[in-house]
Amino acid sequence: MPAGAPPWNPQRPSAMPHHRYLPWEERTQVPLTERVWPTRRLEHAPLWVPVDLRDGNQALAEPMDVERKRRMFDLLVTMGFKEIEVGYPSASQTDFDFVRHLAAGDAVPEDVTISVFTPARTDLIDRTLDSIEGLPRTLVHLYTATAPTWRNVVLGRTRSEVHAMILDAAAHLSRRADRHRGGLRFQFSPEVFNLTEPDFVLEVCDDLTELWDACPDRPVTHNLPATVEIAGPHVYADQIEYMHRHLARRDSVILSVHPHNDRGTGVACAELAVLAGAQRVEGCLFGNGERTGNVDLVTLALNLYTQGVNPMIDFSDIDAIRETVEHCNRLPIHPRHPYAGDLVHTAFSGTHQDAIAKGLAHHRKRAAEQGVDTSEAVWQVPYLPIDPGDLGRTYEEVIRVNSQSGKGGIAHLLNTHHGLDLPQRLRVEFSRIVQHIADTTGRELAHTELWELFHATYIAPGTDGPVGRPERSAINTGRQGTENDPLSAYIDALSAAGITVAVLDHTVTASTAYAECRVDGVTVWGAGQDASPVTASINAVTAAVHRARRAGS
Repeated sequence: MPAGAPPWNPQRPSAMPHHRYLPWEERTQVPLTERVWPTRRLEHAPLWVPVDLRDGNQALAEPMDVERKRRMFDLLVTMGFKEIEVGYPSASQTDFDFVRHLAAGDAVPEDVTISVFTPARTDLIDRTLDSIEGLPRTLVHLYTATAPTWRNVVLGRTRSEVHAMILDAAAHLSRRADRHRGGLRFQFSPEVFNLTEPDFVLEVCDDLTELWDACPDRPVTHNLPATVEIAGPHVYADQIEYMHRHLARRDSVILSVHPHNDRGTGVACAELAVLAGAQRVEGCLFGNGERTGNVDLVTLALNLYTQGVNPMIDFSDIDAIRETVEHCNRLPIHPRHPYAGDLVHTAFSGTHQDAIAKGLAHHRKRAAEQGVDTSEAVWQVPYLPIDPGDLGRTYEEVIRVNSQSGKGGIAHLLNTHHGLDLPQRLRVEFSRIVQHIADTTGRELAHTELWELFHATYIAPGTDGPVGRPERSAINTGRQGTENDPLSAYIDALSAAGITVAVLDHTVTASTAYAECRVDGVTVWGAGQDASPVTASINAVTAAVHRARRAGS
């Protein structure tokens, strides 16, 4: 047992060479000593900037052509994004052509800003500015890697040399922009910000803010990416708060973040960064991007939505959004993806199904009591953090039945899709039948199969056997029982025919009757359906008689 390990923890060290990796404290600096972000609340949405058409596109095995790019662009506009990074025009002819496609047509609404991406090289900056000629509102996104390992290994330059390179490129961009027709703003990304010395980032960003003469009416965007996650999200939040507090001309700077997901905490990084002072978030729909992906804007925005905050983006048809993204990226969305996956609103577990079914019934009741539509009532349903209907989903997939399911879920599906309101004891009995079928077949049962199984088990025996026909005739001709109690008359007729029946439970809802009967000492359920409650009840008792006789044969 490792030293200091409690006796209840029997884990032993693995043979993996963990000593090769340095903890974040030895790789980056976080000078913040008194943080404020943990006490803040997320009360409004930041500016969301999708980078699907650039950063996400670079990560595809088969990058998008102009047709797919245009379809993705139109989706982003329809959803309500107001700043969209559309490409890396100096990197490929396809990207250049797509930016020209946008400039030449009427695809860009008046309130949408187009962002284009360029390295800090004069020739590539020129190529980028050529691509955007004619676009009225454009953000030119300049980037350079600034972290020590990248400076030393990739660029082969010292810190001062990288600083000078960035300022030279920014000055060239500013001179070229003076000749550009249309409104231009500037953005800078110190790539791998989270591994760069904080004082160096401040020096570079403040120099660019001054060089580009930023003001509140024409702010500069400083985008601080966690290009490769190496620490917990609280560390990134500390780094962002430090920059938020110390950036010069803060009212003339839009503080942006661009988290990646190498540690699987990209969403948390973005949320905590916004608490720490970030005003803008770059990411991709459903988290597409290199390695483990960019931060997921769908999850981020809908996380806010579940807190009662308007996400400022329309997700009311999540399936159409997903279909378009899957087509353009040629990548499937995981079935467990938050909010959008095929199974994300689905419960197979019996206890979960029971809680959801009760919660949905309670929600409908409370909405009726308040005199509002169910779509307007406050949402408080167990296991469902969001109303699937708000995303354009139906309730059909909320509860699905397999061998793990219970009586509550089965009853809910029969009620929702087939109008059956099973008595409690019948729910218990039928769930055992369903579970046996699911265990035997090893598969899920659709609500149509549940109905067919219920009908064959409890309803069909009331209409496909000989018992009861003479007795029903006796009732119809008035020879048995009393006119005011036809069911008692039927039971008396059965008794006269030598079949002893005691009705233990009898319920009629809508056009379905349920009867629990003791037939010659055997207790069974039957069900019947008819527009007439009397006929439905007689059919239910008949079904019980037939089932009891079959059980005894």
